[in-house]
Amino acid sequence: MDPRQFEAWHRRSKARADMLGNLLIEAFHYLALFVIGASIVWSAVVAYAGMMLQGHATIGDILLLFIYLELGAMVGIYFKTNLMPVRCLIYIAITALARLLIADIQAHHQADMGILLVSGGVLLLALATRIIRKPTDEA
Repeated sequence: MDPRQFEAWHRRSKARADMLGNLLIEAFHYLALFVIGASIVWSAVVAYAGMMLQGHATIGDILLLFIYLELGAMVGIYFKTNLMPVRCLIYIAITALARLLIADIQAHHQADMGILLVSGGVLLLALATRIIRKPTDEA
């Protein structure tokens, strides 16, 4: 095999390997998104069933359902755009901290340094959503 033939064969082989690799990565990507989405739905259904068996839902339970909703939206956005929606993660963190804050106040019924720290975390995350620009924002 002369060098030109070898080089052409090498280019074709590399192109095929790249195509196969991209196909496998994309298949894994979609499979992982479906598994994550199904896990979110499953967890939300189990949480909701627990609320139904309990006979009522607390504000913490409702906030947990909002967390599941945001996680589902985040997976949907990532599925459609292949972009990680960082703002969704921040919203989830704010909701989780609000849930923690409510649970702490309900359990202890007193103001302490922990409430102040969690409130400061919520404030920092809220400021972060103002700093992080949406992808459609112009510079």
